[in-house]
Amino acid sequence: MNESIRDYIKVGLIHFMAYPNTIKGEGPIVETVKRIAEDEYFDVIEVTWIKDDKIRAAVKEIIDTSALEAYYGAQPRLLTTGYNPNAIDADERQVAIRSLKAGIDEAAEIGARGYAFLSGKYEEATKDEAFAALVDTTIELCTYAKEKGVPRVALEVFDFDVDKCSLIGPVALAKQYAEAVCAKVDNFGLLVDLSHLPLLRETAEESLKPIRDYIVHAHMGNAVVKEGCPAYGDAHPRFGFPGGSNDVDELVEYLRVLMDIGYLSKGKPGVVSFEVKPFGDEDPELVIANAKRTLNRAWAKL
Repeated sequence: MNESIRDYIKVGLIHFMAYPNTIKGEGPIVETVKRIAEDEYFDVIEVTWIKDDKIRAAVKEIIDTSALEAYYGAQPRLLTTGYNPNAIDADERQVAIRSLKAGIDEAAEIGARGYAFLSGKYEEATKDEAFAALVDTTIELCTYAKEKGVPRVALEVFDFDVDKCSLIGPVALAKQYAEAVCAKVDNFGLLVDLSHLPLLRETAEESLKPIRDYIVHAHMGNAVVKEGCPAYGDAHPRFGFPGGSNDVDELVEYLRVLMDIGYLSKGKPGVVSFEVKPFGDEDPELVIANAKRTLNRAWAKL
């Protein structure tokens, strides 16, 4: 592709994955957010919960000063606690909803342009009841987000039987879910992730084209699906990681399909954020450099 990547993509980085010692809302948040803000390669930063009010205010100041677009990922609020937004038990589901609404409050504080979460566990025996519960939860969150001035809510599509084992899930169920929610609210969509396609055993075309009308956000990264290998599952290792499924060619195909379905188009760039995580004692800065080089090489091959 000879045209500028900026005409098609707002390149983002998921802060709490690149710097996993911040994923619980604590740690070196300010200094690592500042590091991303100083890198003009990135137009977008995705952050998660920040437990200290003063640190959250400092992060907002960095975001505003550097002209980054901010998005809020509530996934850690669920993955680190076990809260389930599609729990069949009403009291259990309300615990998850309260935490997710607190995340929307934080998203509003930092001026986030979008808010994302994920579904709870996939269990075949209770799939229908859990699906109905998730639809109700999502509609409640979308309504609350609109009240708080957060423009959009997205649910990230995960694997359903390998690692996170999330209800949403297989592409057919993801489409059914998005249709049900969008029939009731106008500020919802799906978040897709290249990292999850190998775990779902779906190609980019199989995974993205059926839900093309509902995709509002995208991630890119790698996954290892060979059992017994380091970083097996949904660990988001760097591109080209030994035994991994995604590198330059897979990213080329993913971006090509995102263009084919209209998510990426010239003059109307869509957000595509790196979701990459250091493995073991890898240096986060080197993992981020790997990601940028991989995208540059993929873009040159489009």
